[in-house]
Amino acid sequence: MAIIGAGIGGLSAAAALLRKGVEVKVYEQAPELREVGVGLHLGSNGSRILRRWGLGKQLDEVAVMPAATEVRDWKEGRTLTRFPMGEMWAKRFGDPFYTIHRQDLHQLLAAQVPSELVRLNSKLVSYTDHGKSVGMEFADGTTAEADVLIGADGVHSVVRQVVAPPQKPTFSGHSVFRGQVPSSALPTDSLLIWGGPNCTMHVYPVRGGESLTFVAVVLDMTWELESWSAPGDPRDLAAAFADWNPEVKSVISAAVTDVRRWALYDREPLERWSVGRITLLGDAAHPMLPHLGQGANQAMEDGVALAHCLAAAPGEVAEALRRYESIRLPHTAVVQRGSRGGGTLKMRSDTGRDSLATMVEEVAAVQGYDIETELT
Repeated sequence: MAIIGAGIGGLSAAAALLRKGVEVKVYEQAPELREVGVGLHLGSNGSRILRRWGLGKQLDEVAVMPAATEVRDWKEGRTLTRFPMGEMWAKRFGDPFYTIHRQDLHQLLAAQVPSELVRLNSKLVSYTDHGKSVGMEFADGTTAEADVLIGADGVHSVVRQVVAPPQKPTFSGHSVFRGQVPSSALPTDSLLIWGGPNCTMHVYPVRGGESLTFVAVVLDMTWELESWSAPGDPRDLAAAFADWNPEVKSVISAAVTDVRRWALYDREPLERWSVGRITLLGDAAHPMLPHLGQGANQAMEDGVALAHCLAAAPGEVAEALRRYESIRLPHTAVVQRGSRGGGTLKMRSDTGRDSLATMVEEVAAVQGYDIETELT
């Protein structure tokens, strides 16, 4: 099996395939194995995968289990409502909800895949399905063959270009500033949300509580660059939140370096992920807006499902990929569509506890989802 892309989705698939005894090779275009970005939400549906792989102790060391979600007033900063999480969340959905730095999650997954199985500096430029194998050509002129080609190469996937018809993304009108600051900027053990005019700010602890990740969604039709790694101007971030409360300003004032910004584009779910011996997973299959915090979790579920289907039908690649797609595509389409709308979230002073409880109920089907139960 050949996996294109050594991000969270690609490494999850590789780890899951290896646990099933399936040979795999990962091809990564970058010169080193690393992940850019800041924090992310590792929901119960994602953490149960890692805990079943015996990584619960490592998770507890590098991640944070937020004590609660708090919605605060954007102007005055007072708490409007608080919904307990922590152990209560773990009991309700079967496994904990964590906030974790993307790089820490990436390193946990990379440790599950022997380094000799990952080939760096390997940018895929073309591939051909020969019927009994798939031939690949890379930018450095080298070639390779594999029984199955798995595109885990992100939202701008090369593999996706052949598997699915061209799809024009829709600009949401929002962009996101994100970054990491010391926890001293705003000590907290919870996931904090401020929703106000044209903007929403999310702040949560990562790296065992040593740092905070901030994610600021702003209404701005002029920023149209869809790139995880594009730099953002801290002055633009400060201007967008100039009239906000001192806590938000404290976080922003600490974000003097390495602020990133990317435009949010929406896409309709694909009608298919697989053709012959080629398939997709993660953002290559179902890029989604970040408002449910499910991108990494869904990619991990994809990897587990794909490994199960391929291992259960050795020699029957087409059938295995059809089953994988039939299990995952309907579910991720629901999550993909459910991720819409959060960019315009406004938590006003009249927002009550019932509103937050409703929000939690809306994600219950996602957080409580058990991919292994679904497979068996």
